[in-house]
Amino acid sequence: MESLDWQGWLTLGVVLLVLIAMMRGLAPPDLIMLAGLIVLGATGVLTPEETFSGFANPAMATVAALFVLSAAMRETGALELTLGRLFGKAKTEFGGMVRTLPVLAGLSGFLNNAPIVAMMTPLVIDWCRRHNIAPSRMLIPLSYSTILGSSITVIGTSVTLTVAGLVNQSGMKSLSLFELAPVGIPMTITGLLYLFFVAPRILPSRSDPASTVGERRREYTVSMLVEPDCTLIDQSIEAAGLRALTGLFLFEIRRGERVITSVSPDTIIRSGDHLVFAGVVSTIVDLQRIRGLVPIDDEDTPARGTHEHRLTEAVISRSSPLIGRTLKAASFRGQYDAAVIAVHRNGERVPGKLGQITLNAGDTLVFQASSDFAAKHANSPDFYLVSEVPESHVPRHDRAWLAIGVFTLMVILAATNVIPISIGSFVAGGFLIAARCITGAMARKSIQMHVLVVIASGLGIAAAIEKTGAATAIANVLVSQSEAYGPVAILATVYLVTMLMSEMLHHNASAALMFPVAVAAAGQAGVDPRSFVIAVALGAQSAFASPVAYQTHLLVYGPGGYRFTDFVKVGIPLNLICATIAITVIPRIWPF
Repeated sequence: MESLDWQGWLTLGVVLLVLIAMMRGLAPPDLIMLAGLIVLGATGVLTPEETFSGFANPAMATVAALFVLSAAMRETGALELTLGRLFGKAKTEFGGMVRTLPVLAGLSGFLNNAPIVAMMTPLVIDWCRRHNIAPSRMLIPLSYSTILGSSITVIGTSVTLTVAGLVNQSGMKSLSLFELAPVGIPMTITGLLYLFFVAPRILPSRSDPASTVGERRREYTVSMLVEPDCTLIDQSIEAAGLRALTGLFLFEIRRGERVITSVSPDTIIRSGDHLVFAGVVSTIVDLQRIRGLVPIDDEDTPARGTHEHRLTEAVISRSSPLIGRTLKAASFRGQYDAAVIAVHRNGERVPGKLGQITLNAGDTLVFQASSDFAAKHANSPDFYLVSEVPESHVPRHDRAWLAIGVFTLMVILAATNVIPISIGSFVAGGFLIAARCITGAMARKSIQMHVLVVIASGLGIAAAIEKTGAATAIANVLVSQSEAYGPVAILATVYLVTMLMSEMLHHNASAALMFPVAVAAAGQAGVDPRSFVIAVALGAQSAFASPVAYQTHLLVYGPGGYRFTDFVKVGIPLNLICATIAITVIPRIWPF
């Protein structure tokens, strides 16, 4: 450390302050990392070109494009189409894990794991509730399995893409799509076996936080028509997952002139059925995402909305001309260009058909309208409050297989080196936008700028660590502490330090900060740095013991009713398993 000049010491000081600020949660990780980068640029440690070079790195651009691809898969219903049927006939905790986790792990190797977990979380909770299983038994394994699977390919997670960008920046040979697979596959398989047979002994069993919605399940009544192309036709109510939905209760089926009021789990769904539900509006949105299931409006006809339509809630004011009139008599559809699908009154189910309900002041209507309805009628005297229901647009189901095909083709072309993943992901994303699988506005919204800022800032800080000699100084310390035990011990030190940093910081930040240290450590030890780079890539993403270490952990933290210690108890053994495999296998695949 004595050989460092003021720039080296300043860089180490900035890195230390960044670490402390992120550990204490003084600000979001993207702001902390960006602040550290700007300090290094403002003090002259980095030139303006070096300061902002990370924002032009292909790795960051690839992450942005993959966000768009993931969003397109969701907007077309492709995720529901592929993931919605995973549980099959599984009825036990073990059966549910065996049927779902390997598939999700494999998919996470090619698709950002955050939308997979976001999509699967409500499906897992519903399945658990139907089979009297605490969701806390399944949601941590859901998060862990997607992280394990993302270690199979370079595009599995933004962490490995960050490392891939650093590799290119350093002039080393680029990481191939499946370069991590020799380590990632055994880590994934062993990790899944741990989740199947060991984790259930440690996982908590807590009541579902959403179970309290039972008292509020009759807020709305909505009828859904089963159209001829519906994916639920010829399935039983239980197999279709409609027996005990979160915040929703199926209490009646209208089949022609026949009304089935006692709906049993074995009742088979037929084309043309009217399924009558009582429940909360957020779950009505989930019903609308099922292909071929459309709401019935006040005119007793299907309300087939387009992708530009949204569900909107509006409360009738005391001065509204709707008071004392039925929806049909008031010509609601003609007057407001909207189709009412549900009415709420004082927390009670409103009997009768929608078109025949006499409206009162204070009634809340749920209707399908154009996306600009809320803006046009926000100040209307007819309503007290008008608000759009979030994420209530109708998926573009007719383009689901197109999205799946484009994504699959991109993966194949990248895997065979026909086209770089950075270019291929943009070509695929642009094609899906042009094919209207996702709108330009939604594509922009899907890009998580805070993740991109962390990556770009991390690349810049990593450049400063290398440029000032700080990486070499840190590497000297690491090597001096472990060189007596050989290169494998140095490799193990790099992996474990990276993993520990990822538990405390953003995983992209830890990868960016440790990369130059790893390269310098390999240089000090006189070995090929590639094995050390692989150790950083895997160590940064194999962080299971902290709920704040990974976005997927945060997605399941609340719904599972978890405590911080739950992740510690289940995650530490998995950390050690992955570390053992990585430290054992890496030297064999990438010899020193």
